[in-house]
Amino acid sequence: MTAPSPLPGPHASALDLGGRTALVTGAANGIGRACALRLAAAGAKVRAVDRDAAGLEALAGQSHGLAGTVEPVLLDLTDLDAAEQAAAGTDVLVNNAGLQMVRPLEQFPPEVFHTVLTVMLEAPFRLIRGALPHMYGQGWGRVVNVSSVHGLRASAFKSAYVAAKHGLEGLSKTAALEGAPHGVTSNCVNPAYVRTALVEKQLADQARAHGIPPQRVLTEILLRDSAVKRLIEPEEVAEAVAYLCTPQAAFITGTSLTLDGGWTAH
Repeated sequence: MTAPSPLPGPHASALDLGGRTALVTGAANGIGRACALRLAAAGAKVRAVDRDAAGLEALAGQSHGLAGTVEPVLLDLTDLDAAEQAAAGTDVLVNNAGLQMVRPLEQFPPEVFHTVLTVMLEAPFRLIRGALPHMYGQGWGRVVNVSSVHGLRASAFKSAYVAAKHGLEGLSKTAALEGAPHGVTSNCVNPAYVRTALVEKQLADQARAHGIPPQRVLTEILLRDSAVKRLIEPEEVAEAVAYLCTPQAAFITGTSLTLDGGWTAH
């Protein structure tokens, strides 16, 4: 597969977040790391939230020399009260943290289902709840929920993930309707499969579930419905997140920005 090139640089969206505070969850790796670095490059003071201390330390090292700053915040999002408190005073909130398990419904562990919905749906609700008073008070705010093509379509063996992402879509729309009179937008970004550790784990899990090699999982399952036959890079998703924070995107709210290579065109 051809490696992509549209990464942030000379062609990045014009965005100035100087003086703004952003919070990104799941910031230690993958999409979250790319979002944290992109928003810091635009001048934001980024609160990078994750439970991975080593990943946060590495992220902080990568942020040197950017216009903004990255502040590592070690936090497990299953601590919902702490999550809500961490969001206080933020201007830009990026709900990105996620986890995945691939199992048939009748074999899916109930405790894992509960954890997935806690981290990927209830925590975003609490984070939005914590961020909105400040956003409303100043008449400006951006909520960006990193959803998925699985917020729009379902796949077998992913009951918790699909349920959480579908719920996040509804939460995002509700926040958009309530936030509009206060200058706050809320949108989802919906990538297909992104080149992250989570997807690498899915390759192995799906290979076991289907009884086929991981390479066949990639070509025959993950990329089957995508017209563009490659994984998305985290930086491409981060650029979409950044665009939704620009002045030009002020009229975009309550919608889903789909980055799926043509998957949902079927």
